[in-house]
Amino acid sequence: MTSRTAFAIPAFRRLWAAGLISDTGDWLLFIALPLVVFQLTGSALGTSIAFLLELVPAVVLAPLAARLIGRFDRRWIMVAVNIGQALALLPLLWVNEVADLPLAYAVIVVHASLSTLFEPAKNTLLPDLVDPARLVSANALIGLNQNLGRLIGGPLGGILLAVGDLGLIVAADAISYVISAVLIATLPAVKAAAHDTGGASAGAGSADATADTASTDPAAARPVGLLEALRIPRLRGAFAVILVSSVAQGMFLVLFVLFALGPLRGSDADVGLLRGIQAVGAVVAGVVLGFIARGSSPRALTAASLFAFGALSLVTWNLPAVTTDVWPYVVLFAAVGAPGVIMIAGLMSVLQEQSEPRQRGAVFAAVGLVSAVGQALGILLGALSDGAIGLLPLLEAQGCLYLLSGVIALMWLPRAAERATPKAEGATDAVSRTP
Repeated sequence: MTSRTAFAIPAFRRLWAAGLISDTGDWLLFIALPLVVFQLTGSALGTSIAFLLELVPAVVLAPLAARLIGRFDRRWIMVAVNIGQALALLPLLWVNEVADLPLAYAVIVVHASLSTLFEPAKNTLLPDLVDPARLVSANALIGLNQNLGRLIGGPLGGILLAVGDLGLIVAADAISYVISAVLIATLPAVKAAAHDTGGASAGAGSADATADTASTDPAAARPVGLLEALRIPRLRGAFAVILVSSVAQGMFLVLFVLFALGPLRGSDADVGLLRGIQAVGAVVAGVVLGFIARGSSPRALTAASLFAFGALSLVTWNLPAVTTDVWPYVVLFAAVGAPGVIMIAGLMSVLQEQSEPRQRGAVFAAVGLVSAVGQALGILLGALSDGAIGLLPLLEAQGCLYLLSGVIALMWLPRAAERATPKAEGATDAVSRTP
């Protein structure tokens, strides 16, 4: 029997290894750079600006990302982005005082801009490397390496900054990007989505019919734009889930520290412990879903994980009425990492299954756009905790948003049997049902 895990595919293993290496490097910088900014400014506002700057490129550059990914080989886009990220780190070598902060902010913007290309290119490439039956496994394993990178790179970033300086972090991160680029360059050649009429979606229909459609109707092979992707009816449920859950995530970024230092009466060390321990549950979920689980429905996985996310959040926010001992919260935060990985694996699999190859570049660029807008809205809502609304009602609302996302997923995401088949222009939103 053929293995149902994506790790059995050599090309996927190389992509996974490249992601693990670059994600570890990312977390080196993600931990170290905000610390450096805070050390130079002594201001939480300066650190907040660093985080907010990461959201801007996903909104501004999404149309460009959709166009580039739709027209060029995703493999070489990713290689070029990795090399660009390595080079973009170099200005940090000259960040030594407050007057140098514009350089640090510029690096953050450039890196976030390049990630706007890298992530949708990777998600678009994935269905060309694995068959539809292994998409959930592949997306779960991608989530696994992101969290392994967090577990390895987070503490290592703090250690390297303590024993050296920012230059050491820059060198380690740049090397990780170069190694990642080399691994990605060895992946099999894949045609640009504009000319790719096969891929995973052919498994849901007829590859011959797809080829005939493309040859008789050139418009059927034209890559769609960002707005077209957002208007695809069968994907609207997924975009709605991403928007609502991203608002909840944005609220969490603001409210978590206030909760840990306020109702929980924790210390700075407790804040770090609770944020870091989330990766444990995420790694366990990634291993189970990536290597063990069989025949999982992306729709069911997404809905179940969102309900679990909401329930765990509401228990956590209300538990200080019972106890403020830190260990129950360690268990809860470790557990909440699992539905995070499962939700992303399920959603990405839905989007990959339900989009045609020519649509995927725009679809995953739209994912970044919708996610960034949602997080920005959540951050703004989180700021209301300083006013009359207060902290606890906003925390309750944050948990309920995850439950709402679960309802949307259960009612609006297409089932596994509903697959997209390439159609002529004007009929791209039809859904075919396979027996």
